[in-house]
Formats: sequence, C-alpha cells, structure tokens
Amino acid sequence: MPTLEEIQQAADQLDGRIHRTPVLTSSALDERFGGTLLLKAELFQKTGSFKVRGLLTKLLRLSSEERERGVVTVSAGNAAGALAWAARNAGVPATVVMATTAVQAKIDAARGYGATVELVDGDLMAQYERIRDERKLTGVHPFDDDDVITGHAGLGLELLQDRPDVDTVLVPMGGGGLISGVALAVKLAKPEIRVIGIEPEQADVVSRSLAAGEPRKLPTARSIADGLAAPVCGTRNFPIIQQYVDDVVRVSEESLLAATRLVMSRTKLALEPAAAAPFAALLEGSIQLAGTTASVVSGGNLDVSKLNL
Repeated sequence: MPTLEEIQQAADQLDGRIHRTPVLTSSALDERFGGTLLLKAELFQKTGSFKVRGLLTKLLRLSSEERERGVVTVSAGNAAGALAWAARNAGVPATVVMATTAVQAKIDAARGYGATVELVDGDLMAQYERIRDERKLTGVHPFDDDDVITGHAGLGLELLQDRPDVDTVLVPMGGGGLISGVALAVKLAKPEIRVIGIEPEQADVVSRSLAAGEPRKLPTARSIADGLAAPVCGTRNFPIIQQYVDDVVRVSEESLLAATRLVMSRTKLALEPAAAAPFAALLEGSIQLAGTTASVVSGGNLDVSKLNL
C-alpha cells in the first residue's frame, strides 16, 4: 500500500496541473439532514471528476517506451475523459474502450480530448484486454492500480488540509479506486476519522466482495449512477477497503435520483447521480450526521435526459 509520504509526493507532482477543488457548505442541506455537512466539490475538477488525479499520476510515472506505445483504458465514462485529457497534455496517444450504452456526453468528451473511442458490446474488460494486446498498447486500469490509488489519495489529504475538523468522510464507491485512495490518506493522517463508502444496490460489488472475503465480479452492474456501476472490485483496492473503510452502505435507484434532484435544487451544483450516493444514504436514513461530515461530490458529468426533471 502507498505510504503517506508517497501520497504527498504524488499530490505535489499534480500541484499546478489540476485544480485544488473547494470545500463548500449548504445551510439548506445542514437543516435537511440535521448536522454539519461539507461538500468536497470534485465536479469542478479537470474533466468534471476526480478521475484525473489518479490517471494523470499514472501517466506521469510511465516509462518513455510505455508512452510511445500509447495508452488504453476501459471506462463507463469519467475515466475515459480523464485519461484522454491527461494523455493529450502529456503528448501520449490514447484509446478508451467504452460500452455502446455509455452516456453520449461522456463518449463525446473523450473524443473531444483527442482519444480514439472504441465502443463495444459484451464483457468490457475482455474487450479492453483484447484491444490492449492486439495493438500492443500500454494498459491503464481505471482503478485497480497502485499509482491510480496514490493519485486519488491526494483528494483525502487536500480535504484534511482545508478542513482538519472533519469527523466522517462519505465516499461514492464503484470498483474501489476513489474510496481506497481517500480512505488510505485519511486513515494514515488521522486514524480516528470514520470513512463510509456508498454504492448502488444494483452495483454492489464491494459489499459482495467484503461478504465473501475476496474480490468478486458481478454478472451485471447497471445503475443510474453509471460511474459506480463497476462489475468488479479491484484486487489492489480490496485490502485497503477491508482495513480502512469503517462501513459500506447500499442505496436504491430511487434514492439516487431523489438525492441528485435535492442537491441540485438546494446547492445549484450539477452533480451526476454517482456523486449523489452519499446524499441518497442520508435520505434513506442509513447514515446519520454526527460531528462534521464531508461528502465527496465525485463528478458532474451529468446525463440530464435520465433525470426526468
């Protein structure tokens, strides 16, 4: 696992390359949920999500030979845009493998940043591995990678630097990249802080993996929170989650939609449903605010057509 020193070094390497995102407050949400709630606004990050932290860290650590071959990743959308942006800025050719059912805005974003987008059906990971091997590209896993985890961990350090009074951190959870990084940084810096992960009921691969005691794969993973619909829990992410995440909560599709609407209406933040997962848990009552709680608003690449607003 990355050390606190290594996490700080990665954060220093990204300084000036990406945004230091703000920590916002909302008196309306405080009143609604009965406590003090902070919003770590990663939707204002480059490409509209936290993903650039880990993926740019990974690219900066590749060898010249790995860069020359070009990179490829597999993504529901946010990692695709993040890798495309990072690769363009690093002068590296990038390919992203996405499902034909991916959000069109996320497909367009990856193409807009200059990546080659391969839309595929069936097993995304198998298709990614095929394209990687056939074209001899350098594979960049969107979450199951030590450098990616280390890059994402900088978010946790940044939050604690800006708000050292935090008692609990709520983190949206898919395959485990974001929560493993944030939990690692937070717990290494201040072990007494609670870290809670939130995932969709229809894409609960982390909950199932924890119950089984090993990483598991879902036969299907579909959710309105497409950014959390990972079919697998990362093998590198899993032991960090086991050791450093205090609790994992599952939320319904209905609550994800209701939470997205609530936060948008009260804060005017155009968050995507994946970023609304912690607020969905608050709506359902599975999490109660205690002390000062920070929620990671993980992204804002919103498909408005699915909200029925």
